[in-house]
Amino acid sequence: MSRSPRTRQSASRKRPQDESSATAEQELIGTASHQTLAGAPLVGVRGADLAGSAATLLKGVVKSPLQAGRHLGDYLKALGGILDGTSTLEPPPKDKRFADPAWQSNPFLRALLQSYLAGREELERFIDSTDLAPLEKNRARFVASLLADALAPSNSPLTNPAALRKLVDTGGMSLARGLRHFTRDLLHNRGLPTQVDSSPFTLGENIASARGEVVFRNEMFELLQFAPTTGTVYGRPLVMSPPQINKYYAIDLSPEKSLVRWIQDSGVNLFVISWRNPTREHRDWGLSDYALCLDQAVEVARSITGSPDVNMWGSCSGGITLAAYLGWLAARGEGHKVANTCWAVCVLDMPSALDDTTLGLFTSPAALRAAKASSRRKGVLSGQDMARMFAWMRPNDLIWNYWVNNYLLGNSPPAFDILAWNNDTTRLPAQLHADYLDLVQQNPYSNPGSLEIAGEAIDMSRVQVGAYVVGGTTDHITPWQGCYRTARLFGADATYVLSNAGHLQSLVNPPGNPRSFYYAAPAREDDPQTWLQNAGERQSGSWWPHWRTWIQARSGDSRPAPKKLGSRKYPPLCPAPGTYVREH
Repeated sequence: MSRSPRTRQSASRKRPQDESSATAEQELIGTASHQTLAGAPLVGVRGADLAGSAATLLKGVVKSPLQAGRHLGDYLKALGGILDGTSTLEPPPKDKRFADPAWQSNPFLRALLQSYLAGREELERFIDSTDLAPLEKNRARFVASLLADALAPSNSPLTNPAALRKLVDTGGMSLARGLRHFTRDLLHNRGLPTQVDSSPFTLGENIASARGEVVFRNEMFELLQFAPTTGTVYGRPLVMSPPQINKYYAIDLSPEKSLVRWIQDSGVNLFVISWRNPTREHRDWGLSDYALCLDQAVEVARSITGSPDVNMWGSCSGGITLAAYLGWLAARGEGHKVANTCWAVCVLDMPSALDDTTLGLFTSPAALRAAKASSRRKGVLSGQDMARMFAWMRPNDLIWNYWVNNYLLGNSPPAFDILAWNNDTTRLPAQLHADYLDLVQQNPYSNPGSLEIAGEAIDMSRVQVGAYVVGGTTDHITPWQGCYRTARLFGADATYVLSNAGHLQSLVNPPGNPRSFYYAAPAREDDPQTWLQNAGERQSGSWWPHWRTWIQARSGDSRPAPKKLGSRKYPPLCPAPGTYVREH
């Protein structure tokens, strides 16, 4: 529909600051979308662990006073160069905090920025020069980065040029709005800036709106069957195991980015588990209980479709549960129930989830014991607590960005479906949290017999299934190298796909993004880097069409699509997205 001439004219006269504001909002959305909370097993970091790292930094000063003095002198020399105008210090080109031209054109702001950069560099050099152990150095670097990020001049209303301009342009209204936002967050968000305006999104209407029915419900989960949009469907259904830490509808956001709708359009009969959001009374639900839930879901899907077996999909921690279930089936001689599997951003080799990650700095045995004791006392691990700790792992992206946007500029947080989903957190039962943390120490999927599920010892070498595994090049939660090792657990014929995206974007990756690409090849190399070198040319676009071809070839013969969902034994209980997804 075309606009009226008046509308077109007003649009063409959009002010530059409006365009700049829209661009800034898109950058904010993009940055935050790459830092979504997700179901990694490493959910045991506490505030006390961070405080201990601060003590490590002070320990470095005490142990190396001469180095500290020398670097202080170097910092003072750098300040001299800044004052006489000879300093060449510049922020990294990708540091968007200092992209405003005023940081270079204004002599005061330029000197302030260079002083900040000099201090940060000397602190990093001092830590490198200390006699601290390697792990202590890494923890000290982390604390130093937290301190440097907090003290950035871009975070101050008196020295942020964009905030100062907006203060003048709005006659002080931006400051008033920022104060209102700050007060609201202080009272209702435990002092952290709000990341998203969730009010435009309604479950079942413009988010989680794919057509389906709840066909089974027990106290732990609902099973959703989604209606095919094709005249025929494949005989072998697909059963999805989503993370327990998030709600399932990351795969059913807005219609244009819904993986559920893509699967519906693929002629695949899809069943998705929607986990209940547990409370303290469910504190004893553990990994065994969740794995057995998968067996119930499989039995329902087999009964409704008449298929002797199913394909399965596990995302992140939902994949950890799926692996436990497959090991349980193999131990009981029932592996024939599952023919093929898909694994999205899922690390089953637990040390791989620790390598080169910030969370890996804090997974000492003492920290894990304390984390288990804490959730045991409370009965659950709160999703809000997880989100807060996760935010402090990446403060520039998840705290200071919003500090500037919400408080200094007085803008409202953006309305975006991925962020709304990310804000809709869930809880973990204390026992499941403890089981996750035990996985870190036991690494049971690579060490047969170290994990039992419902009395059965798990040995993944006995699991014989086809496998399609997806990782993301910039995934900070489940590194792609770790995801590759998941593929290796299922043999050289497993297909590994590496997408140029982060944790959630590796999954929510619909066709149409011109910047998307991926690599796909069998997991025949021991080393992930060697695999990448030999994976062939990169493929343009989304990996979804590649997966569609893979799953259709493994889903059996076609048959007429069912006119109704469910069956006489399992009649529809209510429309998707169901009731459990609405619990807070």
